[in-house]
Amino acid sequence: MRLVTAFAALCILAVTAPVGAQAPDFQGQHNDWRVFTRGSGAERICYAVSRPTDSRPGDVDHGDVYFFVSSWANDAAREQPSFLAGYELRADNPPRASVGSDRVMMYVAEREGFVEEPREEARLVNAMRRGATMRLEAVSARGTNTAYTFSLSGVTAALNQANELCR
Repeated sequence: MRLVTAFAALCILAVTAPVGAQAPDFQGQHNDWRVFTRGSGAERICYAVSRPTDSRPGDVDHGDVYFFVSSWANDAAREQPSFLAGYELRADNPPRASVGSDRVMMYVAEREGFVEEPREEARLVNAMRRGATMRLEAVSARGTNTAYTFSLSGVTAALNQANELCR
């Protein structure tokens, strides 16, 4: 569970920071992906983030849903993909991300999905760089099957910028 606690806090703060709290710094937009940083020096975290272009089923409240790819300036992790749902995820039926024929299973940490193995993280990110869309399937703690489509337009430029900002 690489950096789960730190990243979970980052994700939740990034999307739910109250007025007056340190907000992430917007660095740029590349089509459907945005780049942000938080912190400074060795503690700096740089990430590319996108929202789904389609959410299923259409008749349920999905809350705020995001897909992140994050890097740490201190090299604790590079290009770590994660999924943040607007609801609690079901741990015994973890999220699955697919880009074309590449499919990666994730594990659950409350509202988030993470890829267990660094090799699988790299495989997913490489597929994202080559692909046009990513599909992510998840099950809520209540048992609702959900599916999201994320555009990958701009992901390569966003990842390159995030990586450069955290060198």
